[in-house]
Amino acid sequence: MADAPSDRGWWKGLLTRVTKATRNSAQAEDYLHSAFLRLEEYRRANTVENPAGFLVRAAVNIAADEARRPANRTRDARPVDELLDIADAEPLADEVFAARKRLERVQAGLAQLSPRTREIFLMHRVEGLKYREIAAELGVTVSAVEKHVAKAALFLAEWVEGW
Repeated sequence: MADAPSDRGWWKGLLTRVTKATRNSAQAEDYLHSAFLRLEEYRRANTVENPAGFLVRAAVNIAADEARRPANRTRDARPVDELLDIADAEPLADEVFAARKRLERVQAGLAQLSPRTREIFLMHRVEGLKYREIAAELGVTVSAVEKHVAKAALFLAEWVEGW
C-alpha cells in the first residue's frame, strides 16, 4: 500500500482511530481486521487511493452493521464438539416419504381384507381394544378375534413386503 507502512505504529494509529470512531475498544481490533480483509478483496478489482481511510471507514461500517443486528441473538456457550452431538428428533425427509408410502400400502392392503377381518383388526390395533373386549362387543369368541387379527397381520406383512 502506498501510504501504509508495515510497522506497528501505523496499525496502532489506525486502531486508535477505529476505537474513537466506534467507541468500542474491545472490538476495535476485530473491526479493523475485518476491514483489512474487505480492503484486500476490494483491491483485486479497484484502486484504493487512501488505504488508511478505507480501513477506518470499513471498520466503522462493520461496527454499525453489527450494532444493527438483533441484540437477542442466542449464543450457545457449549464447545463445538458438544453441539455436533445434538440429535434432531425429527425424521429425515426421505424417512417421512418412505413412511407415507408404507402407510399408503397398508391402507391399500386393509382394503383387500374382508370387512369383518378389517373391523376386528382396526378395533385391536387402532382403537387399542383387547381381544375379549372385541369378542364381547361383536358377539364372537376370543379365538375368532385372535384368528382375524392374526390373518390380517400376516396378510398385511406379506402385502407390504411384496410391494
